[in-house]
Amino acid sequence: MALKRYQHIFFDLDRTLWDFDTNSTETFRDIFDKYGLADRGIRSFDEFMDVYKKHNHLLWEIYRQGEIVKEVLNIRRFSLTLHDFGIDDLLLSSNIAHDYVSLSPTKTNLFPHTIEILNYLNGRYKLHIITNGFEEVQYRKLNHSGLTMYFTEIITSEDAGSKKPEPSIFNYAFKRSGARPEESLMIGDDEEVDISGASDAGMDQVLVDYNGEFPESKATYRINSLAELYKIL
Repeated sequence: MALKRYQHIFFDLDRTLWDFDTNSTETFRDIFDKYGLADRGIRSFDEFMDVYKKHNHLLWEIYRQGEIVKEVLNIRRFSLTLHDFGIDDLLLSSNIAHDYVSLSPTKTNLFPHTIEILNYLNGRYKLHIITNGFEEVQYRKLNHSGLTMYFTEIITSEDAGSKKPEPSIFNYAFKRSGARPEESLMIGDDEEVDISGASDAGMDQVLVDYNGEFPESKATYRINSLAELYKIL
């Protein structure tokens, strides 16, 4: 039964609608081949990805804390990865960083039921995005994937001047959209960033737990597939 009290639905983008991991892997395979990284001593693509993910995760944590800017993050995650394989080449790191930011947003893999659920919700609710991703990259992802038309407001951390789970980005989203917390619902994949952040801002939440990682989630609702939103909305 539809819950009529919700009027505004806020979606996270990466790993909620846009299949970040699949799209990222496709991009890295293109880059790995383009720059002949196997010939430079990185024989295993999977090992390359494991090292990159380690550095990227740590640098994103630092970025969320406001201790580095995106331009530094973007290049350093690749320079540190290459360094671990004995490659100290700043130009190569910069070229890979440029290619990654340019190519990855053009990938269009979405999670199952994304388009059908957005078609279902569109017109019944006002739909918005709240994302911590780089602004120019997130807009390109939405455009290439055909998602832009579904959303009234697209809130990025750069535009808001704060990042999830900080309350200020949610308050900024309420101001931009004209929504009130009690009539809003946040849908995302991250227990801390999306769910705890939205809860602290006074919103109900839906945790999209694709891999069953959070069976004890404190979210208002927990689903394993976007198709389960039909039961909630």
